[in-house]
Amino acid sequence: MISIRYASRIQSTISNSRTTRTFSSIITRPTKNDTYGDTLEFGGRNSVAENDLTVCVFGASGFLGKYLCSDLGQVGVKGYLPNRGCEMEMRHLKPSFDLGRSWLPFYSPRDKDSIRQVIADADIVVNLIGKNYETKVLNNAKSFPYFSYDVNYSFTEAHVTVPKMIAECCTELGTKGLIHVSSVAADTSSPSAWARSKAEGEKAVKEAYNNPVILRSSQMFGPEDKLLNWYAIAATALPFVPMIDSGSGSAGDGLTKPVYMGDVSDALFKIIMKYDKFEGCTFEVEGGEDFTHRELCEFTYDVTGQRPRVVDVPKEVMEVVGRGMGMLPNPMITEDMVELWSRDYVASLEVDEEGGDVLGLKNLDIEPTKIEKVAFSYLHRFRAGGHFIMSEGYHLGAANESGTGRLAKKE
Repeated sequence: MISIRYASRIQSTISNSRTTRTFSSIITRPTKNDTYGDTLEFGGRNSVAENDLTVCVFGASGFLGKYLCSDLGQVGVKGYLPNRGCEMEMRHLKPSFDLGRSWLPFYSPRDKDSIRQVIADADIVVNLIGKNYETKVLNNAKSFPYFSYDVNYSFTEAHVTVPKMIAECCTELGTKGLIHVSSVAADTSSPSAWARSKAEGEKAVKEAYNNPVILRSSQMFGPEDKLLNWYAIAATALPFVPMIDSGSGSAGDGLTKPVYMGDVSDALFKIIMKYDKFEGCTFEVEGGEDFTHRELCEFTYDVTGQRPRVVDVPKEVMEVVGRGMGMLPNPMITEDMVELWSRDYVASLEVDEEGGDVLGLKNLDIEPTKIEKVAFSYLHRFRAGGHFIMSEGYHLGAANESGTGRLAKKE
């Protein structure tokens, strides 16, 4: 039991204490006599925010989601971050938000009631759910060919069914806004099942929710990308790096305008903050320069110093390879990837289905980040022998300025 003597000291300390951390989780409010009493109120970034938004982000643990959560948390937004498994898989996102301003509920993509409970009273819902390949479970086949698998989540379920349920729940709950992230490659007539499902998902969301914002992104680059990292990993994981020859030109001539994932995150953040202004709009966000896949391949190896064999392979052969590797749980090459990388992967819309203008990064006052400015920071780890083995041309930007880099040759 605390004695009366010590109790009085503690009370005196509380009464005379002053808060030194401006943005601590809990602050004490001064009284009229400019002394700190024992009245407590919530502090942190949300205490000085100009808004009190609650944003629900589906797919928050993915490549793009973690950066969006960081942006939202910095301005005091309250985040609902649903997960399909253990809450511990999402715990790295909690420091992005103030104490008590993040919620990590469990939900099942196949259970509409759980989706409705997760969205709850959120002001804005952002759907980042997507898969590059159909997830599958291998079976122990007892007959020839002794190999089989069951699809867990197909493209249709991940890109159409689940987004449609999210949109329906938003409509039922009267959610203020819905942002659906898709791809510039989305096309109902595409030979790629992935691209078709993306287009069908956009249509399903528009039918289920009135005036959603559709953000169609080009291929993204960044620390965890599946573009430049793919080439770097392929140099060590594969006997040679395939360059797809579609027969319509030189191998690897498919164009793409990769966009920095930080720019896409900034775009989403600005749309959320000014949702009333952009309600019902369609965005196509892409980088400022276009590259062929061969140029991206050469650029990657300029940075990493890798010297793999790059072999031109007919598209028909790569489709067979992709079909076979696509049976693996985590395939490096799929048939859809072959199809997408053999054709132009760039924005194609000037007006949306309703006849409105398609917006871009410039409408959000975002200057596209150059790929050579960022790539070195996460590709140098692939250098054999260590980080500092190259004394000349250490930074690719310096090499380009001197006219010795591959990008300089392109220009």
